[in-house]
Amino acid sequence: MTPEIMAAVFAAGVGAGAVNSVVGSGTLITFPVLLAAGLPPVTATVSNALGLIPGSVSGAIGYREELRGQRRRVLKLGAGALAGGLAGATLLLALPADAFETIVPVLVGLALVLVAFQPRLSALVRRRRERSGGAAHRDGGPLLSVGMTLASVYGGYFAAAQGIIYLSLMGMLLDEPLQRLNAVKNVLAAVVNSVAALFFLFAADFDWTAVVLVAAGSGLGGYLGAKVGRRFSPVVLRSLVVAIGTVALVQLLLR
Repeated sequence: MTPEIMAAVFAAGVGAGAVNSVVGSGTLITFPVLLAAGLPPVTATVSNALGLIPGSVSGAIGYREELRGQRRRVLKLGAGALAGGLAGATLLLALPADAFETIVPVLVGLALVLVAFQPRLSALVRRRRERSGGAAHRDGGPLLSVGMTLASVYGGYFAAAQGIIYLSLMGMLLDEPLQRLNAVKNVLAAVVNSVAALFFLFAADFDWTAVVLVAAGSGLGGYLGAKVGRRFSPVVLRSLVVAIGTVALVQLLLR
């Protein structure tokens, strides 16, 4: 890589780390830059997964206050994220490169609708539960566990907008402030990125220069993003999720 390309990859890592910490979809910043740097698609995906680990970890650390009291939830959903991330990484190497091109925009679009209307949907779910006399599941019940595991499969495969899908599912099924859910999202993303990256270390080709540059940038960006993002009100954060998610959706449709 030339010095100019290295600087671009580092800058993309900073941007991806910050966006992932606040919303998700940081892969849509780093992935095109790695392709432009000359990496093949699978090598770029693998290198990106490895490089984004520090950003996921620093983002989770930045949101540590919002994680208080959520240990049981994180452990339960983290187990599904671990299994799903490994399954997704395996699919990346086993399936054709264009296998998810049709379903990914559909998933992202649906997630955006769920995030945008999350307060109304949550209220609707609560009213329906009260009328039926059902008890609320503190951790979202089986539906959330299955949904988050499937989202983690997707995350291990590509990860673009994974955080938005996480937020949409948790926002609809858990009675928690959006910032606390965002903190959980960061931990789960770190789990998926880490397990996928460990699998790739032994089963795929990657570019160490790209990995180091993205890792350095995402580690810095993740912490800075958390510092800024945790100050946002729920309305601002939800608006930011929808705005960035819409850009991500357009980019996915144009690929």
